[in-house]
Amino acid sequence: MPFSPTMLSDTGARATPRSRLLRHPAQTVVAAFAVGNTIGTLLLMLPMARTGDGGAPFVTALFTSTSAVCVTGLVTVDTATYWTGFGQAVILGLIQVGGFGFMTMTTLLVLFIGRRLGLRSRIAAAAETKSGVGDVRTVLVGVFRITVIVEAVVALALTLRFWLGHGFGFLESLRLGGFHAVSAFNNAGFALFSDSLMSYLTDPWIQLPIVVAIVIGGLGFPVLLELLRRRARRHWSLHTQLTLFMTTILLVGGTVFMTLSEWGNDATIGTLNPAQKLLAGFVHAVQPRTAGFNAWDYGQATDETLLGTIMLMFVGGGSAGTAGGLKVTTFVVLFFVIVAEVRGEHDVVAFGRRIGDRTVRQAITVALLGVAAVVGSTMLLTQLTGLPFRDVLFETTSAFSTVGLSTGITAQVPESGQFVLAALMFLGRLGPVTLVSALALRKRGRRYTYPEGWPLIG
Repeated sequence: MPFSPTMLSDTGARATPRSRLLRHPAQTVVAAFAVGNTIGTLLLMLPMARTGDGGAPFVTALFTSTSAVCVTGLVTVDTATYWTGFGQAVILGLIQVGGFGFMTMTTLLVLFIGRRLGLRSRIAAAAETKSGVGDVRTVLVGVFRITVIVEAVVALALTLRFWLGHGFGFLESLRLGGFHAVSAFNNAGFALFSDSLMSYLTDPWIQLPIVVAIVIGGLGFPVLLELLRRRARRHWSLHTQLTLFMTTILLVGGTVFMTLSEWGNDATIGTLNPAQKLLAGFVHAVQPRTAGFNAWDYGQATDETLLGTIMLMFVGGGSAGTAGGLKVTTFVVLFFVIVAEVRGEHDVVAFGRRIGDRTVRQAITVALLGVAAVVGSTMLLTQLTGLPFRDVLFETTSAFSTVGLSTGITAQVPESGQFVLAALMFLGRLGPVTLVSALALRKRGRRYTYPEGWPLIG
């Protein structure tokens, strides 16, 4: 059934059942992920999904399924040895559905919001993005093509390397290459090696294809589609400019910081040559945003590295992509807010475009609620586990940002703490997009203003 102007009208006309559903499309996204998570949990509880006798316990299956469908990567059991081929296939399917489904649903959510905002707003949005509102088929086909092409190319590169460079059989190399390509593009962080990618820290033919897949998936579908459609920078939308600007800063700055902070640490990269150290630093500037593979032991990393990693995890990647976190656009908007305030300017301007007040308020709201979620869960988990604060903060940030990195404490967290982490993963994956969509779809309540007050700041 096609959309009609009366279905999502801003007037007081009676809404149809379908319009009531589309009025809050974020509910559909949450429901879809909840159903997928439930199915994944049930499949992982089957005896055929687990090595050894019997099926996996409910909490283990639920935690793993949540981590997979939310493309996080945190695990309480070893993926390579605990799960059978069937169990690993279920995890891979959940990763693919979580990544592809999230990209698709988020993009469709943007389309729904664009239609809900009325004709004038839709025309403004079309002018900003240099495109029309689009249709469902175009979005789905575009996401599907990008996903298949990137995963296929990376899978081929990894398969050849495992086969020709590391002595695995062809079929095993194909399995390893395909699994890690899907996990990387979807920023999931699940690996079929017990030490993740630590054994391949200095192998650029393994690390770089995975990094490329992570970055592409983390940019977000709207940015990818825009880059594929036109190459001239002057035609980029503000969203694309902000995403690429912040992504470049984080990659370059993160590489320098990670390399220098671990340069003399013999437990991580201190014994490597300079080129290998630079490769390791670059890899670990990418992984926290928000892939979750680790090629060094974070439990042996310096406090400076852990703090830098926490910051990178919290920022995350691009909107409407496979990455988690609060998204780079949220933080770069806040950066330009600070710039405008320091300069004493009334308008927030970035790359020659004025950023609207509603966008600024949404960025502040998302950022502060994200901080509250991480701080609150860290306090709760510290009480439940008694583990060191720095490790718990690292773990909760990783869960909320759907990264999957850990200092090695995940398996030590009791069941009550695992429920907290699972809820945090679900919240981190769906919270920001549902919150922003709810804010965007919200109607204005007051038709009057209060007298202005001047509370003291600072």
